[in-house]
Amino acid sequence: MTALPRRIAHLDMDAFYASVELLRYPELHGRPLVIGGRSDQQPTIGPDGSRRFARLRDYTGRGVITTSTYEARALGVFSGMGVMKAAQLAPDAILLPVNFDAYRHYSRLFKAAVAGIAPHIEDRGIDEIYIDLSALPGDTLALAQRIKQAVRNATGLSCSIGVTPNKLLSKICSDLEKPDGLTILDRADIPHRIWPLPVRKINGIGPKATEKLAALGIATIAELAQAEPAFLQMHFGRSYGCWLLDAAHGVDESQVITHSEPKSISRETTFERDLHARNDRAALSEIFTSLCTRVAEDLQRKGYLGRTIGIKLRFDDFHTVTRDVTLPAATADPAIIRRAAGECLRRIPLQQKLRLLGVRASALSSKHGLQAIDMPSQGELPFAVNP
Repeated sequence: MTALPRRIAHLDMDAFYASVELLRYPELHGRPLVIGGRSDQQPTIGPDGSRRFARLRDYTGRGVITTSTYEARALGVFSGMGVMKAAQLAPDAILLPVNFDAYRHYSRLFKAAVAGIAPHIEDRGIDEIYIDLSALPGDTLALAQRIKQAVRNATGLSCSIGVTPNKLLSKICSDLEKPDGLTILDRADIPHRIWPLPVRKINGIGPKATEKLAALGIATIAELAQAEPAFLQMHFGRSYGCWLLDAAHGVDESQVITHSEPKSISRETTFERDLHARNDRAALSEIFTSLCTRVAEDLQRKGYLGRTIGIKLRFDDFHTVTRDVTLPAATADPAIIRRAAGECLRRIPLQQKLRLLGVRASALSSKHGLQAIDMPSQGELPFAVNP
């Protein structure tokens, strides 16, 4: 039997977090809006009954932009940017805190809507999926439009879709006509649609590789496609060098994976200011307990137990330290996770201020048929041991 031609779609929700917030606050449509900062920056009600929102110019402290509307992006504000820097670029932009419960709700809605049409889905996160359309009947354009409409009907939100012969190209194409875009491409389109793009548009070429390629005189995907294999392998190693050339030519045989087990589940937070192990002991202890509880809730919600519990600390000089401990049996109990993480914490000298704290559960297994363990109490956390 002749194999069906591959039709792989990548669906990416448009400015997802910000778009969900616009459903809650429709009066913000068309205005620069960023999501991030502190959880206490909820809108307030003014004397006239209208909602009043925090502005970037009023923000103080450390924080990172989670996402932004396209109006804010036009002012140079993008995800991953520090809030204080963003305030310099767009001081009048509206600032809202993240609301992950709402984002997860709409994530489930859009994925269920797609699954009703095309069930062969690879989940890539809260706001994006790959879809294998190869075995489905019908015209590709009509099928993609049907999926887009189903998402809008289920959520009130728009998405952008790229459909190509493979995941690598589809990931690129879903970003070409945002927002509310739809791009269908075959291999014959690669020279005029893909090659003029900068190399960073290829998923798997990060900032360091982009910088190194630029130093070698390679800025576009076309220039990468024309590079000599030996030249790329000399500078990037055999494996990555070969992959770079294949990617530039749109070669990708990876499959749409409909189910995969997570390797770990973690939560971490960067503090608004650097915290001292002794002077800020109460605040650190509260944050630590909250992180352990949230990891336990994530495990329980996803149906897993973790046997290895670890922590991550980043100090004020950006030095990062991790420690972990393996339990006799797996658990999703927040108290057990907290005690195990506390044991890890005792193994780190706390002589510097902290800027980040994280908790992780790994060595995961399904909770069905497994029993959690009980651990004896180990006393208080050692945030004041090394002042």
